[in-house]
Amino acid sequence: MSVYDKYETVIGLEVHIQLGTKSKAFCGDDASFGAPPNTHISTISLGHPGTLPRLNKKQIEYAVKLGLALGAKISPTNNFDRKNYFYADLPKGYQITQDRMPIAIGGGMDVTTEAGTRHIRMHHIHMEEDAGKSIHDLAPDATFIDLNRAGVPLLEAVTEPDFRSAQEVDVFMNAMRQLVRYLEVSDGNMQEGSLRCDCNVSVRLKGAEKYGERCEVKNMNSMRFARRAIEFERKRQIDLLEAGGKVAQQTLNFDPVTGTTAPLRDKENAHDYRYFPEPDLPPVVISDDYLANIKAGMPALPWELEEEFVEKYKLSTYNAKLLTEEKGIALFFQALTKHTKNYKGAANLVINKINPWLSEEKKSIAEFPINHQQLGALIQLIDDGKVSNTIAYQRIFPELLKTKKMPLEIAEALNLVQSDDADFLEKLVDEVLAKNPDKVKAYQKGKKGLIGFFMGAVMKASKGKAAPKTTNALLTKKLQA
Repeated sequence: MSVYDKYETVIGLEVHIQLGTKSKAFCGDDASFGAPPNTHISTISLGHPGTLPRLNKKQIEYAVKLGLALGAKISPTNNFDRKNYFYADLPKGYQITQDRMPIAIGGGMDVTTEAGTRHIRMHHIHMEEDAGKSIHDLAPDATFIDLNRAGVPLLEAVTEPDFRSAQEVDVFMNAMRQLVRYLEVSDGNMQEGSLRCDCNVSVRLKGAEKYGERCEVKNMNSMRFARRAIEFERKRQIDLLEAGGKVAQQTLNFDPVTGTTAPLRDKENAHDYRYFPEPDLPPVVISDDYLANIKAGMPALPWELEEEFVEKYKLSTYNAKLLTEEKGIALFFQALTKHTKNYKGAANLVINKINPWLSEEKKSIAEFPINHQQLGALIQLIDDGKVSNTIAYQRIFPELLKTKKMPLEIAEALNLVQSDDADFLEKLVDEVLAKNPDKVKAYQKGKKGLIGFFMGAVMKASKGKAAPKTTNALLTKKLQA
């Protein structure tokens, strides 16, 4: 047994979710991403003396939505606090956050990996504002500061230390990204910093109850980097303990070039931040009526739709997962089921034809040009045996992308409608059998798999118009004669 197998990895996450509000958390500055540096700022977000914060109502609404989706208890009274520390990109010298009274407490989410399904408990969710951004790679001897992000509203979702592998972290973060997009509270774009996490990693001997000393790997905005950082840190800590050393509680930075972590600073404890109540913001009281209105407007959640697609539409779990990865695709499929009862055929069309087209064209489902009525009619053409799957996908589907005509009209115009005319098919079958006497004899001697060859030859001769069911029956009858 490897020395590493003696240990269990223990991981907790602090997930930072940048909210998709139009304005910042405590002022009216534009909160959108991608503007030229230091253009979305004001005296308030820069913390000038005499300026006062104002609450963003959307931040409250989005926090409540996420808390409800995760099964958390929503705090009826919410206070804000000041978290004091100095960064070059934190212009006020403190961050407005929630320390004593977070807006949501408890809840959790299931994660499923190769090792099985485990429930990850949430500790709490609190509201706060983001810092600016330090840019270190524009000059060899200088750091640039962009304060556009300073004051952008954040939710920090803190888990219990329930993760036991980097794979579980990966699954959880992907599920969190999916969830915030379903709720439409954030775009969840990790590459833009809208979703990132700090990973608290420790190790302990298997069977031990006491947690080991943890190290925090900061600001992971790529799950590939997070997996690598966790695996490196796990190995580093085990090597240190096996050599007789001790793990120091530190805040670490991960270098994706070297694949290693390095200390940023000794880990601060809560008292180091000198929290005290934010004097310029009154408590926020969430009434029962407000909470009821939010609950009434909650969308279907991804795991709810996945369950519905399996139970109501009798889809496989695999296909249900594919269809619910994105909210727009899931809702598109739901709308399509109103135009066909062949739910499996509808799922196959979305998964195997529509999704690849969207990916290739770099378009969203909202930009897809074929309407649900046309798609339902296309599925019906296949079900009625008027066209084959191949003809529908390769010939009719491309035409539908360019026109509002119905599939049958296109099929007739292109002479693609399959024929079950007995005289027409019998003539084709006779010609194919006459051209292949050796294969006819081989079939009659027991090589029944040759029926596929004969079917292909008839379909080719008919240019795809031969109705498969009628053709197969006619071939079988002729070959057995």
